[in-house]
Amino acid sequence: MNKYLIGFAFALALILLINKITNIKKNKNNKLSKFKKKLLSKESNIEKIFSRDDEKTFSDPDININIGLYDNEDITNRKSNIHRARLSKFKKSKLNGETIFIDLDQKIYKYINGKKKFI
Repeated sequence: MNKYLIGFAFALALILLINKITNIKKNKNNKLSKFKKKLLSKESNIEKIFSRDDEKTFSDPDININIGLYDNEDITNRKSNIHRARLSKFKKSKLNGETIFIDLDQKIYKYINGKKKFI
């Protein structure tokens, strides 16, 4: 009887070990499939396009950033952050069709009829 009990415990341990090894392989495949789905999904492609567009907008202060009344909060925050970053980097930025400048004292102004008007 003792031999049967030892054999049963050994078989149970062997089954649990095999089960654990197959679960590890499934988890690796699961992570790989999640990565493939994310790589091929439409949302990730759209995010890549927006990030490229943001990089292009950030690198040129003469590109107009249009903040509309009906833009949602996330888009408005992203556009205003790009505007602030361009002001600090290039000392000018075009926002809603108006070029806005920043001077050495960190005062923000724009030109109206050839005169500086501080905002």
